[in-house]
Amino acid sequence: MSGSLPTPERFAGLCRRLGATADATPLAGDLLARYREPGRAYHGLDHLRDCLEQLDTAPSEAADRDRVEAALWFHDAVYDPRASDNEARSAELARRSLEALDVPEGTGRHIAALVLETRHIGPPAGPDAGLLCDVDLSILGRDPAAFDRYERAIEEEYAWVPGPVYRRERAAVLRRLLQRRPLFFTRHFRQKYEETARANLARALAACGG
Repeated sequence: MSGSLPTPERFAGLCRRLGATADATPLAGDLLARYREPGRAYHGLDHLRDCLEQLDTAPSEAADRDRVEAALWFHDAVYDPRASDNEARSAELARRSLEALDVPEGTGRHIAALVLETRHIGPPAGPDAGLLCDVDLSILGRDPAAFDRYERAIEEEYAWVPGPVYRRERAAVLRRLLQRRPLFFTRHFRQKYEETARANLARALAACGG
């Protein structure tokens, strides 16, 4: 939907609702440029656009939609597949950037903490994190063709990793996701994507030899 496009105007309006008193348009330009960086076969602008579409069509389920959306804008702002601290650096970028816009300190800290939740290393801490994580992982429950494109894009981002090593490490990620009960934490995403996501993950795991 057109309203889901990641535009500077949308981001600036979001920041005003969060309490910003400074113009967020330059920051929006910086974030969009980051998502356009070369090498982002999956974690690029299309992923951000898809996340916004998923958020726009999902019920809030007690979550603060503006804070969740802000976390989505920042969650992959720093992305280097060779690094292990992307989420931490993205969270710090969110905290510093929102502080520079005069967003209330508590709001900025909360959004930075939400960005860290996209590491997906444990159950989401609260409704905001649950909605955020479900949006971020919703690609897992799409139709098989879309999921397969996602898998190929992730493999492309890790093309520097030798094939056997990549398949072993990818299998570990897929296995960890399959072990989550439930995979999605909000009713909307669980009903919409849980069954298909588990089938997709099991199929991808088998392809990795896992």
